[in-house]
Amino acid sequence: MAPAAAVQSRPVKIDVHTHILPERWPDLVERYGYPGFVRLHHYAPGQARMMIGDAAFREIDDRCWSPQRRLADCDAAGVDVQVLSTVPVMFSYWARPADGYDLARLLNDHIAGVCREQPRRFVGLGTLPLQDPELAIRELERCVRPADRGGLGLAGAEIGTHVEPNEYTGRDRVWNLDEPALFPVFARAEQLGAAIFVHPWDMMGKERMPKYWLPWLVGMPAETCLAICSMIFGGVFERLPKLRVCFAHGGGSFAFSIGRIEHGFRVRPDLCAVDNPVNPRAYVSRPDGGTRGPDGMTGPQASQFWVDSLVHDADALLYLIRVMGPERVCLGSDYPFPLGEPTPGRLIASVGGLDGRVRDRLLWGSACEFLGDAAAPSLSAWAANGDGVVGRDRSG
Repeated sequence: MAPAAAVQSRPVKIDVHTHILPERWPDLVERYGYPGFVRLHHYAPGQARMMIGDAAFREIDDRCWSPQRRLADCDAAGVDVQVLSTVPVMFSYWARPADGYDLARLLNDHIAGVCREQPRRFVGLGTLPLQDPELAIRELERCVRPADRGGLGLAGAEIGTHVEPNEYTGRDRVWNLDEPALFPVFARAEQLGAAIFVHPWDMMGKERMPKYWLPWLVGMPAETCLAICSMIFGGVFERLPKLRVCFAHGGGSFAFSIGRIEHGFRVRPDLCAVDNPVNPRAYVSRPDGGTRGPDGMTGPQASQFWVDSLVHDADALLYLIRVMGPERVCLGSDYPFPLGEPTPGRLIASVGGLDGRVRDRLLWGSACEFLGDAAAPSLSAWAANGDGVVGRDRSG
């Protein structure tokens, strides 16, 4: 037991949105026999480029692969638990199904290994070969199966906002998340109690946005809103009421477009209500039509899905809380990338007028509910008392 002076009491922070890669992996072009896969070019100590062919995709550093560097940053920012998921470009939904499955297993084994080394600090989400729903279900089952039963003990999976065409399967169209072929994946996730984290990628309209980083600034919010609307209008949440899904980047533009989305549903049900007759607002508001209390809390009649807090603006966060309820907003930073929040939780701390219950929901409580039972062993070390404050042994 550490001496009393080494124990600090403060709010818990669980960051549901962080990305990780192995420091090295096999040459995937050589492994699978065709181009398009990402490789890492380590050009200096602690520095690397993600390369696709001869083109540089992104500069990264050892925060992407070093658990020690990651833990040091967590300690500096007061983050207790990070939820680890791969970098979305690694999804590789365009690849042959067998190769996508093999790559998912490689990445998931790595994430599970990092979590096993630091079970109090890291919770893992796997990646799935969604180009083949049967293989995706097989890997999801392995991801969430406990380690003592031959699984990885992860909390669930990260998926993209859509699945692009795949020449190897002969599919020439995009699958949005209402695609009937994907429904069995979501149904199995509900059965397994697996958390699903949806991250935008390969943004729609990118061919019209070659400058100014607009695919990330404009395309990402729209891409995420499209994913949410697809699941709502497609009846996924209606058919799977216990499915736990969290959308990155504050749910994109969804909360700020909900008025327009609902209005469209009302005035053109012939176009909007073709697969689900339920008003979209029902999935983010109390079904009895009541209003939220002065602190924004709604109790058990909460929104049906979660979003992270990464909206970069205090007024936007307040509005997001008003629409979704704090019980459906989780701290998320997008660590370690530049569009993320440099100090996770600082935006939440900057918002005045939040009472303690709301603050704790945003910093850790909502994350615990989203992650569910699979993450309970990792999160139990941070179980809060009635004030949502824990004693943390800073000596290790």
